[in-house]
Amino acid sequence: MTDAAFQDSSPIIWKRQNLRELPKFRDGTSYLYLEHTVLEQSGRSIQAFHPEGMVEIPCASLGVLLLGPGTSVSHSAMTALSRTGCSVVWVGEQGVRFYAAGIGEASKSGRLMRQARLWANEKSRMRIIRQMYTMRFPEGLPDDLTLQQIRGREGARVRALYSSYSKAHGVKWQERKYNRANWDDASPINKAISAGNTCLNGLAHAAILSLGYTPALGFVHTGKQLSLVYDITDLYKMEVVSPIAFQEAAKGGEDIDRRVRLALRDHIRQARLLERMANDLLTLFEDEYEDDPQEEDVGELYDPDGDVAGGKNYG
Repeated sequence: MTDAAFQDSSPIIWKRQNLRELPKFRDGTSYLYLEHTVLEQSGRSIQAFHPEGMVEIPCASLGVLLLGPGTSVSHSAMTALSRTGCSVVWVGEQGVRFYAAGIGEASKSGRLMRQARLWANEKSRMRIIRQMYTMRFPEGLPDDLTLQQIRGREGARVRALYSSYSKAHGVKWQERKYNRANWDDASPINKAISAGNTCLNGLAHAAILSLGYTPALGFVHTGKQLSLVYDITDLYKMEVVSPIAFQEAAKGGEDIDRRVRLALRDHIRQARLLERMANDLLTLFEDEYEDDPQEEDVGELYDPDGDVAGGKNYG
């Protein structure tokens, strides 16, 4: 693509997008995984050039873009993605390693500060941990269980679900095991689960950023930059990822990671998981806002001449 083409399309995107004009995370499409692709900006969309052809990506309605090996992104394409609220995640070969991620669309820090207060208070932190575990049990959990007992029940639940999926689809199951350094040695079912979990991680990351929280402050998981991502993914992966992974593993054949991603994307749309994920985050943090508080007076936050929220931006 020529410099002239960039100049023709650039003015469309340089004006800061008002967040009120963008689809909410819960109303968008889920994710798109790309590899061996060159991304360029085209107006308010992104053009993805692949050896098999070019596709136009309406990034304003996309929740998260997963970039695999062999991808190259222009500066203008990243600008377009960031200004339309699409999270970008760099993942490894077969989409099973989470390397880095770009920021989401939130422009205020009110929810992040609320999350930090809930995390720092032992009582509220334990409430959220217990609620995260309770959400996985449709029948609920007795109030008198210790955290260790709850974790024991969760372990038994996971083992029972893997066993039931194995029997239902006729796929041999031994254990959740794979070596990142030698991916090809992993069993097809472990590859399928890993590929699906990575997509769900990216989606949870996008939801967290879109709502104005930080992925670094987790409750069950701690000490990682993606701790909250792992917390949120754990709420759904046995219900959402595992049945699809066993279903695709039962079919045999090649490209199991790609088939899982496509089937999972269809299921996420049909199950309205984006909406559920956003609502669950708000419920966990007892956020009284139905609409995103980041949207208030958002027009005052950005100035194309360099003034940001009343102060000079010298970047």
